[in-house]
Amino acid sequence: MRPEVYSSIKEATEKGIKQLAILVDPDKVNTSELLRIVELANLNRIDYLLVGGSLITGDFLAECIRIIKENTTAPVLLFPGNSLQIQPEADGILLLSLISGRNPELLIGSHVVAAPVLRKSGLEIIPTGYMLIESGRLTSVVYMSNTTPIPSDKTDIATCTAMAGEMLGMKAIYMDAGSGAQRPVPGKTIEQVKQNISIPLIVGGGIRCEAAARVAWSAGADIVVVGNALEKDPAFIEKLCIERDISNKVKA
Repeated sequence: MRPEVYSSIKEATEKGIKQLAILVDPDKVNTSELLRIVELANLNRIDYLLVGGSLITGDFLAECIRIIKENTTAPVLLFPGNSLQIQPEADGILLLSLISGRNPELLIGSHVVAAPVLRKSGLEIIPTGYMLIESGRLTSVVYMSNTTPIPSDKTDIATCTAMAGEMLGMKAIYMDAGSGAQRPVPGKTIEQVKQNISIPLIVGGGIRCEAAARVAWSAGADIVVVGNALEKDPAFIEKLCIERDISNKVKA
C-alpha cells in the first residue's frame, strides 16, 4: 500500500525540501502526448502529478488516470473543477474549498454532494484551502467559479485568508493565478502567506519559465505546479527539475 501522500508532502515541507507537480488537463492532451509527459516526469523525478481542470468536456479523465498510473510510481492526485471529476483510480484528491471567494457552492455546497461518493472511493482526501490571485486576465477558473480573485497587491488579504483556512482545518493552502494567467502569484504575496501559516503552501498558475519557479520556491512555496507551459513544451519539465534541485541544494 502506498504511504499517505499528505504525510510525504508534510515531511518534505518540514525539511524545507522544494517539490514540483505537473498538472494534466485531460481535455488538452492525447494519449501520445500524455505518455511523453509521464516519461519526462519519470526521468526527472517529478514529485506529484495532478489531474483535472476547471471544465472537462471530453471523456478522457478516467483513461488519463489509468495511463498515468500504469506508467509511473509518482502519486496521482485529483485537482477537481467539480464533483463530477472524482475518480477512485487516483491516489488522492485535493478537496478544494475556494476560501478566497464567497460562492457557497465552492466553499461547502458541492462538497456535501460529493461526500458520500468520496467516502466510498477510498481516495486519500487532502482538505485544501484554494485561493485565486488576480493575474491580469479573466481565467477559466475565475469565470467558472463566479468569484472575484484576491488583488495581486493585497498581500494582507491573501495572508489573512490563508491563516483563516489553516484555522478552519485545511491541511494545505493552494494559491493559484489560474490557467493561462498573464502573470504568476507575486513573490511578496507568497512570502507573506508562508510566514503566517504552518501547513504546506502550493503555488501555481502563470509559471512559464525557470525564473518564475525560482521566485516562487525562494519566496516560500513548498510545491510549484506547472500545467499550461508543458502543453507547448513538455521538455520544460527538465529545466524546472534542474531549478528545483538547485533550490534544494541552496537550502541545504
